[in-house]
Amino acid sequence: MSAPAYLSRAQEYGLAATTAVVTANAYYIHPIIGEVARTFGVDHAAIGIVPALNQVALALGIFLLLPLGDRYSNRSLCILFVSLQSMAMIGMALAGEFALFTLASTFLGFVTIAPYLLPAFASKRVAPERLGQVTALLAAGVIFGILVARVGSGIVAEHYGWRTVYWIAATLMVAVTLFLPISMRSETASEKRPQGSYGNLLASVFTLARQHREVLLSASIQGLNFAMFTATWLALALHLTSPEMGYGVDTVGYLAGIAAVSVMSTPRIGRWADRVGPRRARFMLTVLQLVGTSLLYPFGTGAPAIIVPLIIVNLVGPGVDVTGRMTFLSLAPEIRTRLTTIYVVIMFIGGGTGSILGTASYDWGGWGATCAMVVCASAINFMLAFIAWRKWCARQDSNLWPPD
Repeated sequence: MSAPAYLSRAQEYGLAATTAVVTANAYYIHPIIGEVARTFGVDHAAIGIVPALNQVALALGIFLLLPLGDRYSNRSLCILFVSLQSMAMIGMALAGEFALFTLASTFLGFVTIAPYLLPAFASKRVAPERLGQVTALLAAGVIFGILVARVGSGIVAEHYGWRTVYWIAATLMVAVTLFLPISMRSETASEKRPQGSYGNLLASVFTLARQHREVLLSASIQGLNFAMFTATWLALALHLTSPEMGYGVDTVGYLAGIAAVSVMSTPRIGRWADRVGPRRARFMLTVLQLVGTSLLYPFGTGAPAIIVPLIIVNLVGPGVDVTGRMTFLSLAPEIRTRLTTIYVVIMFIGGGTGSILGTASYDWGGWGATCAMVVCASAINFMLAFIAWRKWCARQDSNLWPPD
């Protein structure tokens, strides 16, 4: 099998930009969740169902649709599903009832597989020694998309209403659909692909999960990581816009701009992980994550103070994801999309759980209850990352410290 040509730097950045736009759709609701709840007349616990179902549907879509990336053209699949995302965004903008808004958001989640096809696609077209760097570049695209979504939606909604946010998002999605044929290189005809029925393809995901147990552990770590992220930001939006705190949704958007530090730091973390090994790097990042989450409650008395822990968790969170993906994206090219399926399904189950628990815990016990839950999740992540490092690093990581 002839190896496909490596991506140019321009194509790498084009894929990162595409990833940013298609990822942003799930995060516009974070700073405006209170406004959406008031429009439809639902309480805090009920509005948490919207992002939760979006993420659960995304996990289901990843399981049912992402394995197709090991059989069919990633380019064609991305164009198809990005087009469907555009339709879902229009549905959310037009929805006049809470049930229709939730249905459109859930459909959006189900067809959002492009951000997870792209890393596997790119991993087959970069030099092995640049895997961490390019994986981190695409992760930076995800972060930038989340950043623009959360900052922009808060500011736009404050001045023009939350529906305008979704009309702008739909316009961006149409532009990306038109740009995809240029930014993605077609696969070579000789690229090896699995044979058999669609049912066998899905069944092979479970076989691969049994054969590659570390993927399950990496996915569990990222699931907790994503649960902490969603719980923190959804509860923070409710906390800051509560009558007691009195901030507007634009303040929540401005705070989301803290994610800009991750856009700059994540590619550097990827290069660092290329040198020291992903498992060691991930363990060190979870140490910092535990410190950051422990500061959320004592620093949660106002918008200025909360900046300190938010900077810490936004610096390390994407790095945990990048290093987790590195543990399996170096394996055989023909199974990487299905391994990504395992990873992302578990990740979004974690995200959906975090959405429900983040808003429900806030409804039950306020900001303190959500912070306690997040710290517990961070402590579990720390232990799992340590186990993964000690179990697999002796065989696969370099520059071990301390030595085994």
